[in-house]
Amino acid sequence: MQVLQAGNHKMLYLELDSEVISSICQQMGLECQIDNGNRAVVVSAHAPGRQAPLLLFDAQDPGNLGWFARCNFYVNGVSGGVLQTPISIANHKDSSGFVSPSSVRMRIAKELPASFRMPGKQAVNEQMVYGVFQNFLNALLSTGVAVCGAGGVKPLAGRGQSNAPRS
Repeated sequence: MQVLQAGNHKMLYLELDSEVISSICQQMGLECQIDNGNRAVVVSAHAPGRQAPLLLFDAQDPGNLGWFARCNFYVNGVSGGVLQTPISIANHKDSSGFVSPSSVRMRIAKELPASFRMPGKQAVNEQMVYGVFQNFLNALLSTGVAVCGAGGVKPLAGRGQSNAPRS
């Protein structure tokens, strides 16, 4: 991790390792494609052979209240930002243009304000980001992640899922 200063502004620059991120995805049973850019790492993850969709659900739907009560991560539906993390998420579309229920695209920011704090007001570092990333993937696979607000990120699971055929 480096501290960058531009005038009165201080930024933290995380030195994230693509191999560690790839290893985390493999441990969780996900196939991934990683693009390591200057300002962020973009991870396209796919759960091959998964029968159920990833557990990204609509927090506004009363039918999803049980999931909402036990989830640890919340996504801003408009921006895709995972609250209190340097991660943002987007839906991944299949070849037909429909949202894929078993794939997501995640962006992990490398540049953060020096005042950025993780949950529990902990200062950020690379190891902390790897841990949060692994916990986030685990939530997508087993406990659920809530999408709060309508916008660019579409829910993949639960009642009112955007991919469900209408009858």
